[in-house]
Amino acid sequence: MIFRDDAYAREAEATGLGAAGDFLILDATLFYAASGGQPADHGRITCSSGEVLPITEVRFLDPAKTRIGHMLPPGVAAGLAGQKVRLMLDWERRHRLMRVHTALHLLSVVLPYPVTGGAVNADDGRLDFDIPEAGLDREAIEAELNRLIATDAAVTDRLITEAELDANPGLVKTMSVQPPRGTGTVRLVEIAGSGEKPLDLQPCGGTHVKKTGEIGHMTVTAIEKKGKLNRRVRIAFA
Repeated sequence: MIFRDDAYAREAEATGLGAAGDFLILDATLFYAASGGQPADHGRITCSSGEVLPITEVRFLDPAKTRIGHMLPPGVAAGLAGQKVRLMLDWERRHRLMRVHTALHLLSVVLPYPVTGGAVNADDGRLDFDIPEAGLDREAIEAELNRLIATDAAVTDRLITEAELDANPGLVKTMSVQPPRGTGTVRLVEIAGSGEKPLDLQPCGGTHVKKTGEIGHMTVTAIEKKGKLNRRVRIAFA
């Protein structure tokens, strides 16, 4: 999956492997499939005939998240099996999603509580926290979030085995969503700290920027009470 190897790749060539209904399966893809609160990428596929097909829906087709389907108009996908196609990503939208997603990782550092839910959008995002009492200072959270962004810390990823994850359950911050299993490995995303200890380290299959400074200034737009123990914190580009 090209988007995991290089989140900055904007164009690529691929070959159609087959279809699952109206979903085209490729041997490689730039397009992130909707998962973990991050929406699917948009873009287009150019066929060998020159026909250009818009891509607005991309899904994982199996629980282990190893097969990705790209929705095409009815009857088109099956005819592209064995054909070379050119992929073009809607880069501006993807880059905004990368920035918001990485900012949410930093928000989970500012608020070190269990995460009960979240969502990434092209202009904003939110995390839900399991916090018994409110007492959250919007301005203080915003200031600390932007301080961490300004450190311009490196964001990298690596694979660990499922056994290693089982031995370190504290790496998983999300209560409602667990990393996909079945391939034997889990992808960790790390945001570097000032010393040897990372600022943030957690399983994540999404796309992120290379440096936190790339996120830009963020604002905390709302803190909402969603239940006795649930506080929703929303952020957006300033």
